Amino acid sequence: MAVEPSDFRRELLRAANWVADYLDAVPSNPVARPLPTRHRRRLSASPLRDNGRPLAEFLDFVDTDVAPYPGGNGHPAFFAWITTPPAPIGIIADLIGCALNASCGYGENALVDMERGAVRALAELAGLPAGTGGVLTSGGSMANLLCLAAARTWFLTARAATDGDAYDHAHARLVCYQSTETHMSVGKAARTIGLPPSRIRNIPVTADLRMDTDRLRAAVEADRAAGLLPFCVVSTLGTVGTGAVDPVAEVTRLCREHGMWHHGDGAYGGLGAVHPDLAAHYGGMAELDSLTVDPHKTLNVPISCGAALVANADSLRAAFSTQASYLDGNDEWPWLSEYTLELTRPSGRALSVWAVLHQLGRQGVVDLLDHYLRHARLLRELISEHPDLHLVTGGPWAITCFRYLPQNFTGDADVLTAHIAQQLQARGKAFLATVRVHGNLTLRASVCGHRTTKADIETLLAEVLHVGSHLTMS
Repeated sequence: MAVEPSDFRRELLRAANWVADYLDAVPSNPVARPLPTRHRRRLSASPLRDNGRPLAEFLDFVDTDVAPYPGGNGHPAFFAWITTPPAPIGIIADLIGCALNASCGYGENALVDMERGAVRALAELAGLPAGTGGVLTSGGSMANLLCLAAARTWFLTARAATDGDAYDHAHARLVCYQSTETHMSVGKAARTIGLPPSRIRNIPVTADLRMDTDRLRAAVEADRAAGLLPFCVVSTLGTVGTGAVDPVAEVTRLCREHGMWHHGDGAYGGLGAVHPDLAAHYGGMAELDSLTVDPHKTLNVPISCGAALVANADSLRAAFSTQASYLDGNDEWPWLSEYTLELTRPSGRALSVWAVLHQLGRQGVVDLLDHYLRHARLLRELISEHPDLHLVTGGPWAITCFRYLPQNFTGDADVLTAHIAQQLQARGKAFLATVRVHGNLTLRASVCGHRTTKADIETLLAEVLHVGSHLTMS
């Protein structure tokens, strides 16, 4: 494992040049390539040699066997899932974090305090109150899990039901609420903390795909009348399907009335309050009990990075703090492992978020969001101008749902939509996904890359029209 310093420096410089060349070439390469089955099997097997591989072989292997098959999200014409290209400073920060190799879970090091600073900066951008705390996570799934666990502990503590028969009796009656548009990770988190599917309520949405608060109120009151314990409502701030934002202030009022925790899943849209075109949808953010934000989405921090932000961070600590004689923390500066599941936590995550935030500044964050919104508006304008394209949803975020439906088409529109997406992805010039909106399958394009241009938007629509025309004529 030992490497001569000169060999290490040579390979490090070689890798740096490779990364720069790779990123420069991304826009001219296919968005994604199909991964041959034989190649997948070979990578999955990867038998170990008896004597290992020379250091210099690694980069060659990446160049020939890994890099040609990207997921696509680094390309400016990638419009599918909300996984963004990495910010250059985030790449550098990740590398430095690996070299420092400190844990942000325990012990005393500067990176722990950088994480605290990054968390506070995210909370301020989101419009959360001063004093909000939390931790960085692997993504929105883990952040939602931490926040729901904190909500459960807070609720049961208030009822002196944290252990024994009291806990068993109360926990068996807990109920959580989400809309039918909520990300699947919320239901997974609720099941992980012990709620069966029968006590996870899926509240219908209104015509604009926001949680129907009248239906929410009716569900909460019915459950209370049945002897159940409603403890948490999860609002979505930027749904993954269409970018809709649930009515935060209305849901908070209902939660306060019934003694419930209000969690916002803002993995995608949690920072909307900072942008003037989005702020009107974010009234009441300061009243949230907790919020999930994913810096690896709208901020282009390298994967993977989420954040669990909690107005009273002691609620996180109450849910996860466990003492051991071999771990002697600092009462004035508690270890971050007391606020999360993980003891050993990567340092590169804190460094990357801190670096991206401080390179951008507050106005830079606004400008980055504006870049997404401007290109999404352009996409919608071009869709509206073409007779064979039909806009289904658009706004407030940069997700656009639309369909290709020629005037004389009489076939199955859902089947056509699915085939367009599949063939467009296989062609490699642009990449989008599909989603159901009001029961109909639509093409879904999310602008989330800092390198996306007008030309990429035009390429996307040209590809949809080309593939759609070919399919309907054949």
